[in-house]
Parts: sequence; structure tokens; C-alpha cells
Amino acid sequence: MTQDLLPQDIDPRIYSLYDEYCHGAMDRREFLAKASALFVGGLAMAQALFPRYANAQTISFTDPRIKASYVKYASPGGSSGEMRAYMVQPIAATATQFPAVLVIHENRGLNPYIEDVARRLAAAGFLALAPDGLYPAGGYPGNDEDGKRLQDGLAPAKLQTDMLNSAVFLKKHALASGKLGITGFCWGGGMTNELAAELGDAVQSGAPYYGIAPSSEKVSKIKAELVLHFAETDPRINAYWSNYESALKTQGVASSAHFYAGTQHGFHNNSTPRFNQAAADLSWGRTLDLFNRTLKS
Repeated sequence: MTQDLLPQDIDPRIYSLYDEYCHGAMDRREFLAKASALFVGGLAMAQALFPRYANAQTISFTDPRIKASYVKYASPGGSSGEMRAYMVQPIAATATQFPAVLVIHENRGLNPYIEDVARRLAAAGFLALAPDGLYPAGGYPGNDEDGKRLQDGLAPAKLQTDMLNSAVFLKKHALASGKLGITGFCWGGGMTNELAAELGDAVQSGAPYYGIAPSSEKVSKIKAELVLHFAETDPRINAYWSNYESALKTQGVASSAHFYAGTQHGFHNNSTPRFNQAAADLSWGRTLDLFNRTLKS
């Protein structure tokens, strides 16, 4: 029954608790207990928000338009000195190099939803690399609960270095054309902003989804064009936007921000009831338009 719940069926208080749970303020048991205590039906709503990754696959790993594999590469200064990622390339009759996009996961590692996003990009003509930040801790463990716990145990600076090294690896890859875009979700959205600043003109474009803004002193380093996606109801993330917007304008960074009506944090993730089909499609179309314009020309 919980699988049939729609976003509008779930009480806003449950969404608020789930956001706290996702970002480390409580564990699964406490989340479920607090949801159950709110009102009759709260437990069912809370359980409905856990991901069901069978719903997330939109591009099969056997799709004839793409070729997927796992790759390893050096990551000096990172959590272990080595990284592993899911790489997906387009299958083209003539092209030997492709514009590249780094796909950065949420705060729980390389789950099936993020792998599907990489396949979507490859099907659209991009060389996609989705690193697993949890690889130094044993890799994505097969469920988000343990994945979040593992990511929380990593040193943030080293984890960011692993993402930075992943971007450099992708940009220099023999299959890459030399043009680089970045997209990411939640933690990965914030990391998209951070890497855009860290890499400067090595990144042509970025599409962060509901990500935390970088510190204001870093904004001057951003040279990439940004298309930023936000949920309408996401106070923790949206509180950063006003100052970030002002800094982007002051520094002359080409950017546009979109707030999607009726959505919650995580609206692009089609494995939970937070998913909003209309907003996900519209935002993804804008992301592809950005990458097509900035990376393929």
C-alpha cells in the first residue's frame, strides 16, 4: 500500500523529518519512531519515502546505444589513493571522442538511481562518469542506510579530493573531447558548485540539483555556465540561494536558477514518492540543453 502513495499524499511534517534523516540528524529507527508518533498513518508515509530502485531504471544497462563498465584510477590525496567509478559511453558509428559529464551522487554513494542518470547522459551522446565516493570504504553497500553511514565516516576534504580527481580523470580520458560538464544531486549538487569553483575554466558548465552554495569567496573562481535546480519546498537548501545569486551576479557568472512548483528536495529521484515527473522532465531538459550547447559545439 505504501508504494502507491503519491507526493501529495504525504504530510509535510513527514517530508521534514525525512530531510533531517537524510542529512544525518537522526537514524532510520528514530525517523520511523518520530513519524509514527505524529499521527495515525505517519509510519506508512515514512516507509513510503525509502527508495525502491526497481523504479529508477529508465535506461537499461544493455541498451544498444551505450556501453557501460566500472573503471579504477588514481586519486592522490583522496580517501585511499584510488577511486572506482561507473563509466558509460555512447555507441557511435564514427565518433571516437565525446563531450564529458561528471555525475555526482547524493550523500549515500553510487546507488542505482545515479547509475541510471549516467546511462541517460550516455544515451544523449555524452561520456558519463559517476564516481563512488564510498569506494575507499568498501563501495556502495547496496542500501542507502548503510551508504549514508559510510559516507558520514569519510573525511569531507578527502572525499572532495576524490571527486576533483574524478573530474580530472574524466576530462583527460582518451574518449573525452576535452569539454567537461558536471551535474550532481543533493550532496552532489553542492559538490558540483564546489568543483566549478575549484576547476575554474576547466569546466564549461554545471547543473547542480538542490545543492548547497559554495562560500562567497570561491564564487569568483567559477567560469562555467550554471543552470541551478531547486525544489519549491526545501528551506535548508534554498536559504543559501539569495547570497549565492548575488555573488554570481557580482562576478558576472552566467547562470539561471529554476524553482519547481509543488516539489520537495529530491524531486528528480524517481525511486521515491518525492519524485515529481513534470519537474524532473523539465529540469532534465534544461540540463541537457545546457550540456548540448556548451559541450557539443
